[in-house]
Amino acid sequence: MQAPILVTGGTGTLGRHVVPLLRAAGHPVRVLSRRGGTPGDGVTHVPADLLADSDLNPAVRGAATVLHLAGGAKGDDRATANLVHAARRAGVTHLVHVSVIGADRVPLAWLRSKHDAERAVADSGLPWTVLRAAQFHDLVLTMLTAMTKLPVVPVPDGLRLQPVDAAEVAARLVDLTLGAPAGLVPDLAGPATHGLGELLAGYLAATARRRLRLPVRIPGRAGRAYREGANLARPGATRGVRTWDEFLAGRLRSGAGQP
Repeated sequence: MQAPILVTGGTGTLGRHVVPLLRAAGHPVRVLSRRGGTPGDGVTHVPADLLADSDLNPAVRGAATVLHLAGGAKGDDRATANLVHAARRAGVTHLVHVSVIGADRVPLAWLRSKHDAERAVADSGLPWTVLRAAQFHDLVLTMLTAMTKLPVVPVPDGLRLQPVDAAEVAARLVDLTLGAPAGLVPDLAGPATHGLGELLAGYLAATARRRLRLPVRIPGRAGRAYREGANLARPGATRGVRTWDEFLAGRLRSGAGQP
């Protein structure tokens, strides 16, 4: 009987793409999430909280490969360390982790937590692979929608993004999961770099709205890092294909991107 691939965060933005791809490749999938889920063809669910002092042994038992997608606004370092300890006890032979471009270069608490999670994987003693990805189109849309609820929208000066399609990140992660451990692989970013002001202007035009815009300067070392492009992909990065404009047009046609 083929060993299942354990996917943490399998019900999230990435997981909803990853799980069907793994199943299409013929692999049974075990999904770890806080609330569990409905089992399907070749898919089982194990409820567990990576941040809590819960027993992760049932989730990792018998899984040779773990794909770690779960993440949040804080605590990723602790959650990943807990998963690493359980995976080591279970004899996992490939631990795959998705991180964020700039985790090692932008001095923000959230990104420091992401970098500490990377280190937990790299120092685990297990064969590992880490992919750093840019912001998903979905996240950028959520951010712009929230920003434009204000009558005056603050626009951080010099902030640039390289939004990437979540389905393309998922496909890359599945390839890495089914391949040999590769360590830190090239970044994955979208096909173009956009200033936040440009993204905001395009979103307002596409949704036929007007907002006053107020340029602001991100202070301190974090602001300097963003202005210097520390959150952008390094040379040699892999580039996605689906553009932000294509994504936004599709969402607006479906009504999902409307404010």
